[in-house]
Amino acid sequence: MNRCAELGVSGFAKAKADSGYVLFTPHDAELAKQLVKFLHFEDLVFARQLIFNVRLVDQLPATDRVTPLIAAIRELGDLFSAVWLETADTNDAKEMSTFCRKFAPPLTYGLKQAGLLDEQAHKPRLHLFWLSSSAVYLGVSYPNNASSWPMGIPRLKLARGAPSRSTLKLAEAFMAFLSEEEEQELLHPGISAVDLGAAPGGWTWQLVQRGVNVAAVDNGPIDPKLLDSNLVEHVREDGFHYWPKRPVEWLVCDMVEKPARIAQLVTRWVAEGKCRHAIFNLKLPMKKRSEELSRCREIIDAGLQGKKYQLQLKQLYHDREEVTGFLTLKRR
Repeated sequence: MNRCAELGVSGFAKAKADSGYVLFTPHDAELAKQLVKFLHFEDLVFARQLIFNVRLVDQLPATDRVTPLIAAIRELGDLFSAVWLETADTNDAKEMSTFCRKFAPPLTYGLKQAGLLDEQAHKPRLHLFWLSSSAVYLGVSYPNNASSWPMGIPRLKLARGAPSRSTLKLAEAFMAFLSEEEEQELLHPGISAVDLGAAPGGWTWQLVQRGVNVAAVDNGPIDPKLLDSNLVEHVREDGFHYWPKRPVEWLVCDMVEKPARIAQLVTRWVAEGKCRHAIFNLKLPMKKRSEELSRCREIIDAGLQGKKYQLQLKQLYHDREEVTGFLTLKRR
């Protein structure tokens, strides 16, 4: 709601604890169009997906759900590149996953017959967010302003040989913050990186898979297979005390520490030219999480004053009580 207020759009939010979603309704329907233009998914820290033009369709008959849904979807007034059937990511809502899987084929067929599907990538996506088998929210998302994954969840598997499950956090971060073209440009064999708090090597492993030379900084042990790759130097040192002799392209950091201290550390690395790009985790307190994030933003803004940079903060699917940050210097 704070972001909507900044855009001059007032309204009210429907939110229920453990429901897995928030519904924002503007007081002025015309002003809702401003949200489509100016509300950016990348600015929403805790949202996994951003859906517009939401409306409820309920009392769907069990004998024929497709016909009334097609009629309601027509009223959205657009053609769609794809249709996603989703639920909240809660234990109760997971019971609907089988229904969604079975209902997708007849609904997709009905949409094609009605001429509502146009598989051009720039077209909006159609979302059906199911509350029950008879009640669903319809809405649309825009490919350049939304998550690329149904329910905002990347389907990642822990690779054999990865030292820890934490490797999935960095894998998701690369997918969330970098396009395929950016990943090829910024993460390629031969560049150098530093992993602060590296043990046992989950984040280092992701870098090694891309042919990156890594200084793995931690007093704890690093997986021997990583050391055998000839791409990893194990530096037995505290991550807050280590300082590289030469600049590197990437800094990654998953140390357990107060968020403000991590923000200060990462800012110093970027401000003093020791890295161009950084991905880091902020372990949030149980209370006043929004305030803590604002404090971290202020630390980074103050430390990089006068420099051109991009900062994104996102609670990723594989994060827990934490938020992942991506900080990069822009080329002038």
